[in-house]
Amino acid sequence: MHSDFLSADRDSLYLLPPSVQDWLPVNHLARFIVDIVAQLDLTPLRDAYDGRGCKAYDPEMLLGLLFYGYATGTFSSRKLELATYESIAFRYIAGNTHPDHDTIANFRKRFLVELKPLFMQILSLAHEMNILKIGKISIDGTKIKANASKHQALSWGHACKLEKELKAEVDSLLRQAELADQSTIPDGMSIPEELERRETRLEAIAKAKREIEHRAEERYAKEKAEYEKKLADRERKSQETGKQPRGKTPKAPEPGVKDRDQVNLTDEESRIMPVSGGGFMQAYNAQASVDIDTLLIVGVHVSQHTNDKLELQPALDELKRLPAKLGKVTQATADAGYFSDINVRLCEKADIIPYIAAGRESHNQTLADRFSEPEPIAEDADAVTKMKHRLKTKQGKAFYAQRKCTVEPVFGIIKSVLGFRQFLLRGIENVKGEWDLVSIAWNLKRLQVLSRTMV
Repeated sequence: MHSDFLSADRDSLYLLPPSVQDWLPVNHLARFIVDIVAQLDLTPLRDAYDGRGCKAYDPEMLLGLLFYGYATGTFSSRKLELATYESIAFRYIAGNTHPDHDTIANFRKRFLVELKPLFMQILSLAHEMNILKIGKISIDGTKIKANASKHQALSWGHACKLEKELKAEVDSLLRQAELADQSTIPDGMSIPEELERRETRLEAIAKAKREIEHRAEERYAKEKAEYEKKLADRERKSQETGKQPRGKTPKAPEPGVKDRDQVNLTDEESRIMPVSGGGFMQAYNAQASVDIDTLLIVGVHVSQHTNDKLELQPALDELKRLPAKLGKVTQATADAGYFSDINVRLCEKADIIPYIAAGRESHNQTLADRFSEPEPIAEDADAVTKMKHRLKTKQGKAFYAQRKCTVEPVFGIIKSVLGFRQFLLRGIENVKGEWDLVSIAWNLKRLQVLSRTMV
């Protein structure tokens, strides 16, 4: 062997047992996550174990694996198990143990509800580290693919057609069975098996139809309430002005199911949603409120709504649950998808100054538009007029522009860098927990960066 090279000696024995503490640099993300998890109150998780049977893995270690996995783009339980063998960082977190993928998957699903309090605890730790003091936030949502294909969606019209065809096939099979004439039965066909297969499909179709009917009832109730509100508003304006309101009289909604109403057979709680750039995706609408100064996520929830207009109230509700010591939100920005008179008033009621775009901005504004100040407005102007005026000011334009360098990059990094583009779990409650897990992972990754800049 050439003497100028260091050889890779794989046969020498260690004189002393190696320590996992020697495996990683001092400032490694895995060390940071282990240190943070050690400071969390995990009593509810530990108390959930009854102590019977074999000893369980410590929840502190399993949480560390999940947090580091989601922070580095390793999401599946099988890949996490493999990483405890192949990755030095994962071996460090696991203390050179190797929990199998079933253990990891069951732990994740079992304690999804406990993730929300841990999310709050980590934000409190960020405050104690003198990193987080909430004041200005940016709210936005992003569509994340469900663990289901849009091609597994079944519409009402197609369900009725399939149901009719299957029932006809069942009748035909029963007639063949009654005749007991084996000569009419094709070779290799078992009538009982064929009947069972069709009965199973009919049960699935019946379940899908019940869900579609339930959604149609909910939609009609919502549309009817909106219709009655519009009529009441028109009547009120008519009495105030003594004139007939302009525009067409609102059309009453029609009850019942429509042929195009559909449900997904794989994850019936997911929805077909339009995505930016065109097209549709079976997805959930993941929402986040991001602190503008730190880029930490301070509020999260998941919705089945295809647009964001109804998401401001849940976002404000999440912010209200934050510990008082973190500070109070004073200003909030959101894009045009959140704009409505009601949402502006909701912010005002919560003592939050809103900066919600009332429409899409043109990309090529003149210099006069970009740098001029608007004319003053009346002091008794309504909340919406005041907000629109505020957005035309230099300060308002500068504040609203921060959306593009706060919440949008957070979503971009989660999807493109961490690679989280699809939920692994199914069902709205499980998806909510997984979005909490993603947000915790982002916050831990971001906290490490912020803590190093403060040293």
